[in-house]
Amino acid sequence: MDLNRALTEQPNPESANLDKMSALEILQLMNRQDHKVLEAVDRAVPALAALVEATADRLAQGGRLFYVGAGTSGRLGMLDAAECPPTFGTPPEMVQAILAGGHNAFLRAVEHAEDRFEVGAEEMQLREVAELDVVVGISASGRTPFVLGALQEATARKALTGSIFCNPGSPLQAAATHPVLLEVGPEILAGSTRLKAGTATKMALNKISTGTMVLLGKTLGNLMANLTPTCEKLQIRLVRILSQSAGIAWEEAEKRLAAAGGDLRKALQA
Repeated sequence: MDLNRALTEQPNPESANLDKMSALEILQLMNRQDHKVLEAVDRAVPALAALVEATADRLAQGGRLFYVGAGTSGRLGMLDAAECPPTFGTPPEMVQAILAGGHNAFLRAVEHAEDRFEVGAEEMQLREVAELDVVVGISASGRTPFVLGALQEATARKALTGSIFCNPGSPLQAAATHPVLLEVGPEILAGSTRLKAGTATKMALNKISTGTMVLLGKTLGNLMANLTPTCEKLQIRLVRILSQSAGIAWEEAEKRLAAAGGDLRKALQA
């Protein structure tokens, strides 16, 4: 695929006079363009649902979920992975993110890290990715070599593969068993895929992790039954969940949680 012809690289005709607009006009234009994000994600929901079901099946058998990406895509994967332990009480190794250039690239870009196909493959070898694992490659352009290398190696290791990309017909579409196209179109700042593409990717990752964890029984109705109370806010939330779920007073909920060692499910059975 010729990157110069990719939708995400094209100038957006609606923003041709971007540098002549007022602050209000710029933000109004951005808001109108963001409506396209919802439409793109809505079209992708069936593909996302299939990926979620397959992921939940693998993780239920002891598998792991890996997000692989570079730049904004990789950083969004890191964000989603980091939120799983406190939200769902999962062990850190269950959902992991692999960013081209390593963790330091989260704060500062690492030159040419995304161009190294072989390093993406090596990351799969290093983590001993296997048949029960799930590897989701994330790339707005759909052609990032680092991500393609990881997916090729993951496939060779018989892992389940998914991909999230924003350009139809890109290499990532053929590289995964569960491809997810988020066709948001050109950005208002040509090629700046931290905008619509990034927003759509964040929404897709929200759906993958949340949908998977719900299917794995990590919630109680629509409540975070497995959350890890790592701060005062989350400790209060845990008490609130128990109080509401069990229909008991706040003070009684605090006592039950203390007796259960902070385990909400045990507290509910008390």
